[in-house]
Amino acid sequence: MKIILVEDNLDLGEAIESRLRFAGHSVDWCQSGLEASLHLANEICDILILDINLPGKDGFAVLKEFRASGKTSPVLVITARSEIEDKVSLLDIGADDYLVKPFDLRELDARLRALCRRQAVTKTAELSLGNVIIDQAARTLKINDSLIDISKREFRLLEILSTKIGQVIVRERLMSQLFNLDEDVSFNALELHISRLRKKLEPADITIVTVRGVGYAARFK
Repeated sequence: MKIILVEDNLDLGEAIESRLRFAGHSVDWCQSGLEASLHLANEICDILILDINLPGKDGFAVLKEFRASGKTSPVLVITARSEIEDKVSLLDIGADDYLVKPFDLRELDARLRALCRRQAVTKTAELSLGNVIIDQAARTLKINDSLIDISKREFRLLEILSTKIGQVIVRERLMSQLFNLDEDVSFNALELHISRLRKKLEPADITIVTVRGVGYAARFK
């Protein structure tokens, strides 16, 4: 999953980021409310992990902006506030769950899994595009009813492009969705994944086209 973490405590942020990346997730870590607002305005995530007590702009404001923009990704709030009024307020303005500090990272894992299951139920499991079936819950690709071997990053790339069929997705956005911010990768890495995915889609009714100097789009042949 692509997870955006907003936490200003360096020790806790590093611990969460390390654990999530070890589990195979892509993580963008913001350390202030203002940084989070700017990042969330330009990025898509599967889950937002949001601290409340942030410098500059608190988590309440960030969460309100996030929901006001129409984004529906699950939000897990982490907070030192244990008062029931604060918890109710967080849920009322759009949080899906919360953790009160201090907490065990195993509980964080469990709550993220629960949010993932909830998200899988609410979104369409299968996307059919001609002879192509993309199962977003099982993370599988079928072409003409044949299961296609596909890597995690290739599937994520296909998922991003196919859910916006016909729309051009800029290279920078694809890079941010596929790779962690601290990964030393260039556009060549993205082009390699595009090339591999194109080969797998040769018998499919859709293809990936290059919009020179801008990005890529999935389109029907």
